[in-house]
Amino acid sequence: MTYDHLLSPVTLGKLTLRNRVVMGSMHTGLEDFAWDVPKLAAYFAERARGEVGLIVTGGYSPNHRGQLKPFASEMSSRLQAMRHRQVTAAVHDEGGAIALQVLHAGRYAYHPFSVSASSRKSPITPFKPSALSTRGVDRTASDFARSVALAVKAGYDAVEIMGSEGYLINQFLAARTNDRTDAWGGSAAKRMRFPVEIVRRSRELVGADFPIVYRISLLDLVEGGQTWEEVVELAHLLEAEGVTLLNTGIGWHEARVPTIITQVPRGAWRSATARLKAAVSVPVCASNRINTPELAEQILAAGEADLVSMARPLLADPEFVAKARAGRADEINTCIACNQACLDHAFQNRKASCLVNPRGCRETTLVLTPTRVRRTVAVVGAGPAGLAAAVSAAERGLAVTLFEASASLGGQFRLAMAVPGKEDFAETLRYYARRLEVLGVDVRLSTRATVADLASYDDVVVATGVTPRIPDLDGVDHPKVASYADVLAGRVVPGRRVAVIGAGGIGVDVSVWLTHDPSETTDDWMAHWGVGDPTLHAGGLTERKAREPRREVTLLQRKTSMIGKDLGKTSGWAHRAVLKQSGVVQVSGASYDKVDDAGLHYTLDGVAHVLDVDHVVLCAGQESVRDLYDDLVALGRSAQLIGGADLAAELDAKRAIEQGTRVAAAL
Repeated sequence: MTYDHLLSPVTLGKLTLRNRVVMGSMHTGLEDFAWDVPKLAAYFAERARGEVGLIVTGGYSPNHRGQLKPFASEMSSRLQAMRHRQVTAAVHDEGGAIALQVLHAGRYAYHPFSVSASSRKSPITPFKPSALSTRGVDRTASDFARSVALAVKAGYDAVEIMGSEGYLINQFLAARTNDRTDAWGGSAAKRMRFPVEIVRRSRELVGADFPIVYRISLLDLVEGGQTWEEVVELAHLLEAEGVTLLNTGIGWHEARVPTIITQVPRGAWRSATARLKAAVSVPVCASNRINTPELAEQILAAGEADLVSMARPLLADPEFVAKARAGRADEINTCIACNQACLDHAFQNRKASCLVNPRGCRETTLVLTPTRVRRTVAVVGAGPAGLAAAVSAAERGLAVTLFEASASLGGQFRLAMAVPGKEDFAETLRYYARRLEVLGVDVRLSTRATVADLASYDDVVVATGVTPRIPDLDGVDHPKVASYADVLAGRVVPGRRVAVIGAGGIGVDVSVWLTHDPSETTDDWMAHWGVGDPTLHAGGLTERKAREPRREVTLLQRKTSMIGKDLGKTSGWAHRAVLKQSGVVQVSGASYDKVDDAGLHYTLDGVAHVLDVDHVVLCAGQESVRDLYDDLVALGRSAQLIGGADLAAELDAKRAIEQGTRVAAAL
C-alpha cells in the first residue's frame, strides 16, 4: 500500500503537518520532574525522527489541585514553560511538530486535595474530591487558558485540551458527576459552559491561528453519561469558539467496558468517529485500537476521519510512519495492546515503557550501540527472549546465529496468539521474522543446539524457554488429561465439559479459549459488553447480551485468593469479566486428589467433590529448560541465561524481551 491519505499533509490553523498521523497523549512518568526533561526530549525526538505528523505530550495540569498525583506534571508558570523548550526544540530539530496536552485530573487525582464539579468520589481513587466553588470553577477555566498561553512560550506548535476519559472537563459535562445548581450545572447547557469557557479564554490569549485541539468524549460508556445530542451540541459550541481539531476519546477510566486492550477488536470505535465527522465542519481525529497503517489508511480513505491518533503504536515503533512511507510496513513493530508496560506502569506509579519495545522511554539508557568488533553470537531458543536478543544483537552489527529446536519461531508466544483477543501477538512474531531476514541473521529451525555446536562462537545466549509443569497428581497420565500447550497448539481437542487446573494467566487464557465462539464479530463483541447506538442510549451503554459458551468450564486453583487477582492492573478486570460472562465456574482453595474415568476428584473445605468432565487441562505452571546452559557452565564456558530458562514463574514476555534486549546491548 502507498497510504496516500495517511501520508498526505494537512493544515491546522497556521500549522501544516507533514502527514495525518498523530501520536496520541500518553503519560509516561517522564513528565513529572525537571531531571527527566532530557529523557523526555530524547523520547519525543526519536518519534519526530520517525516522521510522525503531530506528537501530543502527556497531560500537564493547569494548577496544583489538578495534578494526577503529588508533584506531577504541571504547566502554570513561565519557569516551567522555559524547561519545555528543550523538548520542543528536540522535536523541531527532527522536523516534527508537538502539542502540549492540558489535563486537570479532577476526581481522578491521586492526592487528598482533589476537586471536581461535585463532591462525588471516583471508584478508581481513594480520595473524595471537594466541589469547586462557583468562583473556583471560573478560576480553573482561566488556569486552563493560562496553560495554553504558556505552551506558546514553551515553543509548542499546538495544544490539546483534555475533555474526555473522565477527567475534570468530562466530570462537568456528565450528570453522573455534576449535580451543581449554579451557572456551571443543573442542565446540559450549563454543564457545557466549562469547556466552552476554557476554549473561549484560550483562544483570546493565543490568537486566531494557533491550533487548539479539543479531546472530546464520543462515548462516555458510564451510567449518567452524555447523550449523543449533547456530544454534538458541545462540538458545535466548541467550533464556534475556535477549536481547530476535535480529537476523539472513548470511555471513562472507570467504565466497565474495555476500550483499548487487546481483546477490543481493531477499529472498534471508528463508526462513532465517522458519526461525529458527519456532524461538524472542523477536522476530526480517530483514535483507539488503530495499530496498523493499513487500518489508518482505510479509515481516512472512507472519509470517517481527517487524521488518526495512534499513541501506543508510536511507543512500540518510533519509525512507524517512516517505515510505512518507505514501503517497509512489514517491518513495523506493531503494538499488541497488552498494556503491560505502558498503562499498567502508569497506574502503578512507575515509568512507562513497552513490552515489544523495551527501549521506549529509555532511549538514553538502553542504547544499542553499534559494535566496533564484529563478534559472533549464538542465541539458542527463538521465544520472545531469544528473538529480542538475536534481533538487538544483529542491529548492533554482531554476527548472529539463532538456533531453534522446533520448526517455527515464537515459543510460548505462539501459544498465546491462539487465545481469543490476543491475535495481535502474531504481529510480534511477524515483526521478528522479518527483522531476522532483513538483518541477515542465520536462523536454524528444527535444530537442537549442542555444546559442540556452540564451541566456535564468541558469545552464547541461552533462551531455551520453559516446559509445562506436570503436577504430582494421581492419574495425571489418564487419557482425559492434557497440557495447555497441547490444547492451544491443537494437538488435543477438548470435549464439552472441561476442568482447568491452575488459574494464573495461562489458566484464564485457556478458559477463555475453551468457551469462546470463534464466529464472534465486532458487533457481537459490542453487544456482549453492552455498547449500543449512542443516539438511542446515553453514554453509549445498553443492556448486555449474554454469551453462549462453547463448553462448560470449571477453573480451579489451590490459592484461596480471587481468581485472576494478579492479572494486569488495567486489563485484568476485563479478563475476569469475560470468565463471568462465559459462565466459567471458579473454584479457589481446591486440593486435587486424582483423575480417573469419573473425572477430576478434588477436595474443597474438607469436602470431597468429583467433576464429571471430558478433559482436565493442566495449567499448573512451567519449569525452566536449562540443560544446555548447565552443560556449558560445567565445561567452564561463559553463557548468558535469559527468559523463561532463567526464571519460569508466570510467563512474562515483558521481562523476557527486555532481558534479551539488555543482554544484547551489553555484548
